[in-house]
Amino acid sequence: MSTTVFIAVIGAAVLHAAWNALVKNGADKLMAMTAVVLGHLPFALAALPFVPLPHAEALPYLLAGIGLHVGYQLFLLGSYTFGDLTQVYPIARGVAPLIVAAVSIAVLGVEMNNMELSAIFLIGAAIISLTLVRRADGQRNGKAAALAVATGCFIASYSLVDGLGARLAGTSLGFYAWQAIGNGIVMSIYVAIRSTGTFGLIWSDGKKLFFVGGSASFVAYATVTWAFTQAPIALVTALRETSIVFALLMGVFFLKERLDLMKVASTMTTLIGAVLLRFARY
Repeated sequence: MSTTVFIAVIGAAVLHAAWNALVKNGADKLMAMTAVVLGHLPFALAALPFVPLPHAEALPYLLAGIGLHVGYQLFLLGSYTFGDLTQVYPIARGVAPLIVAAVSIAVLGVEMNNMELSAIFLIGAAIISLTLVRRADGQRNGKAAALAVATGCFIASYSLVDGLGARLAGTSLGFYAWQAIGNGIVMSIYVAIRSTGTFGLIWSDGKKLFFVGGSASFVAYATVTWAFTQAPIALVTALRETSIVFALLMGVFFLKERLDLMKVASTMTTLIGAVLLRFARY
């Protein structure tokens, strides 16, 4: 993986962690997620005059990506409902790079060397190990864990679809801009049916999520979509999931969450995986 791609994806991981920290602090998770998704729209619309239309071959991937992103958002909200973010989110983010790597090798015929495979395994295992940290009440939640695994499957699926689609589109930013618009439309329809009052809450309580969270999320995934066209999707996906490390650090230093030995060990293992990815032969 080149230095440029590596730095870009790490930057995207930091932005991803930042907007997730904002959502985590929100009392109304549906409002928070909707604010971030709709916050993509100003950037997506502003980008359209400056990018070409995606090639027609990318249209099925574009439509599939919209559906998968919405599914990811709804399953993530479901996992928030039944379990703590710090318990279920690592499962979702940890299984994704492992699934992407397996599909890339078994289905897409992508070849990776031992160092690349080791790096992906280290990152996925380290992130999942964060679930060993129990909540304050000492309980685990099987339903939340199941939803988290399903969420991870959505992450893996949209990563593969977006990566392949962006390559066929001939414009990674154009591909993602149209996808963000479609995602915003579908999410708005869902919210209008489920809870119309959510839109009003965005303008009264969710402006920071809309402007700050939306911009961070859009830039982060636009960067990742570009990276998909520059390096193997499995490697980009694994490196992107280092966002959980930055989210953990933000929780400790800014949200005053507890830091324990397991979190330190998981963080260090994830960072070792990231370093291996940087120096792996590509």
